[in-house]
Parts: sequence; C-alpha cells; structure tokens
Amino acid sequence: MISKPVAAVAVIGGSGLYAMQELKGIREIKVKTPFGNPSDAVICGTLSGTPVAFLPRHGRKHAILPSEINHRANMWALKFLGVKTIISVSAVGSLKAELAPAHFVFPDQFMDETKGRVSTFFGGGIVGHVPLAEPFCMGLSEIMYKESVKLGIKSHFGGTYVCMEGPGFSTKAESYFHRKMGFSIIGMTVATEAKLAREAGFHYSPVSLVTDYDCWKEGEEVDQEKVTATLKKNIENIRRLLVKIVPMAGKAGCRNHCPDFIKTSVLTHKENFPPKLYKGLKPFIG
Repeated sequence: MISKPVAAVAVIGGSGLYAMQELKGIREIKVKTPFGNPSDAVICGTLSGTPVAFLPRHGRKHAILPSEINHRANMWALKFLGVKTIISVSAVGSLKAELAPAHFVFPDQFMDETKGRVSTFFGGGIVGHVPLAEPFCMGLSEIMYKESVKLGIKSHFGGTYVCMEGPGFSTKAESYFHRKMGFSIIGMTVATEAKLAREAGFHYSPVSLVTDYDCWKEGEEVDQEKVTATLKKNIENIRRLLVKIVPMAGKAGCRNHCPDFIKTSVLTHKENFPPKLYKGLKPFIG
C-alpha cells in the first residue's frame, strides 16, 4: 500500500456508469498490480468534499465482458490506494414482479453460477478459506437503502443476487428456474467481485439497478434497447445517491467485521509461503 491513502471509499461503476461528473479535483492513477492490469485507470477526486476513488468495471469504453474482468487486479489496485470501503454499482434483471425496472435493490445474498472465473487470490502455494455466510457489508447497505428511499427512488432491502456467466441473457428455462428458486435479481459480476473483496478485507456493499424483467414476463422480455433506456434513468438516480452516501460510507458501522475474516483464514504457515506469491498477497494477509 502507498504511504498516504488516496481515498478510503471507492465506487466500482457498472454498465452505464463510466464516469462521475460530480467528482472535483480529478486525477487518474494507473496502478501496476501482480495480477495484471485493472479495468482502467483509477479516477480519484472528491465527492461532496470526501476523497473517493472511482473504477469503471468494464472500462470507460465498455470494452470488457463480464467474464473478462480482471477482478483480482481491480481489488489489488484499490487496496494499494488505501481504499477500505467499496460501493459496487451494477445493472441487473428482475426475477420478481415487485422489483420493477428503474428500482434499486440492496441484496444480502448471492448465488454463484459462473463457470471457470478466477475468484480467489489463493492457490499456487498459499491456501485460504474466507467465510461468506454474510457476503456483503449490510451496515453500509442499510444506510444506502434509507438514503435511496429519502431521494424518492423505489428501493428494496434484501434479496438474493444470482450471478450468471453471460454474456448472453437468460433463456426462458433459466429465468423460470431462477424464479422457482426464489432468487430476486440476476446479473453477471457481483459474485466474483464479492468473493475477492472479502479476501482483500474490504467493506463491500452492492447496489443493483434493475433494468428489465429478465425474460420470464410475457411481453416484457429483455432486449438491449429497453435496457439502455432504463439504464439512463438508473444512472441519473445512482449519481444522486452517491453524492449523498459517499460522505457517510466511511463512517458506516460493520455488523460482521469484514476486514477481520482474512486474519484467521490462511491455513498455510508463513514459512512455507512462496516468496513471489506472498509479495502479491501481502497487502491482504500482512
């Protein structure tokens, strides 16, 4: 980590959120990581007087597929800059009638259905297993939910985010299955990101912006034109919310001590760590 933290709070922007016009005193920082290049340069500045780092998940040109995102590099870069809290913004499809397009959802669980993605910093000589029973920092999620409601944004607290591989949208069979399982929303990024955020010791809280009804609702099947139209409204609202919430995020209480899980999760003895791998993981495991 750098000697002086750049920002304690970071925003990872999903589809549609490639920049934050409200940021003041902007500077870009390119971080070299042991895991390759992050999605883009980290954009740093102040939002409502609070230092914040912003990273567009798919790059500012939206040139990175969900399965191509280098989440390890993204997490390492933010850790290097001194970030402790991550607000993760992503577009999702709804699996429930009450979660309508343009609504916000603050999930409390996820189901990972991705295939073959790298979702851990461990392996190659260092073994670790972090608890994920409560995968998100719900103290921060609750504050975001309350502020969202105050702003007049239709919002929902709790629910399960099912993370699919993509990049294609669901088949009807998949959509019906996910509804039958009781899942709330579907997306392509949060599970991988959340697992690595937990290993890296972040307070990590997702906000899911509903763009469509997946393909289960007759007459309202997902297509990119509809998604794009709703996305514009969602981005306006999430920018309004971030202006309010970023100054509060660093002071939000944590119910499950997110940064402490890593302290008891490494099983390999330090004297057996491969030196090169340990150098890359040192910001997380000390």
